[in-house]
Amino acid sequence: MKDKRVLYVSSEVIPYLPETEISSMSFEAPRMVNNNEGQIRIFMPRYGNINERRHQLHEVIRLSGMNLVINDMDVPLIIKVASIPKERMQVYFIDNEDYFKRKATYADEDGKFFADNDERAIFFAKGVIETVKKLNWSPDIIHVHGWLASFLPLYLKKYYDNEPLFENSKIVTSVYNQGFDGTLDTQVIEKIKFDGIDEEMVLELKVPDYVNMMKVAVKNSDAVVIGSEEIPKELELFLNNLEIPVLKYHNMDVFSEAYLDFYHSKVLV
Repeated sequence: MKDKRVLYVSSEVIPYLPETEISSMSFEAPRMVNNNEGQIRIFMPRYGNINERRHQLHEVIRLSGMNLVINDMDVPLIIKVASIPKERMQVYFIDNEDYFKRKATYADEDGKFFADNDERAIFFAKGVIETVKKLNWSPDIIHVHGWLASFLPLYLKKYYDNEPLFENSKIVTSVYNQGFDGTLDTQVIEKIKFDGIDEEMVLELKVPDYVNMMKVAVKNSDAVVIGSEEIPKELELFLNNLEIPVLKYHNMDVFSEAYLDFYHSKVLV
């Protein structure tokens, strides 16, 4: 991976959130690329349950300060950064007081799914892309992990399709068995249409559940990685009918060689 640039966009990364398949792989995969002389950037949301003092997050003033339009509202974008100890890896955090101040990730203390998770996902996708533009850093591969990050392929392909920085970027989406029950706000299609994206591109989101979110992500990707030993049957069947490369599941002990080979032989071709 010498000198290749890989952008990791994830809803969860250790050590900032508890260990899950997503948070673990969102740490191990960048570390693997880093150790193989690649260049990496990692982005995640700055949830309110991340301890900023302990993890030494600080705001990047030169990147913060712009507003994103979400469903006809101006929403301030704040960028924070931290370094993962001993790993020479920086993590960028997408932040906003209204969307990410609450002391939880996806649901309240009673387990009730946040009503604005759809807008948080749109804000995260646009926030990552706008920040990478400000960094003027053109990735060879963009690897997406977790459902809160899963609007990023759609927005890159349909909203930022004329952005030269991403002209040669290949999008990889990892599909996990770690989703959510129920649906996003059923008006999510209208919010995406507000950004000039045709309804035909997101028809699946008429029922905005986890499986359909991932279908939209995969449809706008150049390759897929199966990140869990078992995934929802409907997604499995969907992936079987794709004409893009799909890497089968590899556990944490043996994933490195498989991912490197997949990046080289299937994604960067």
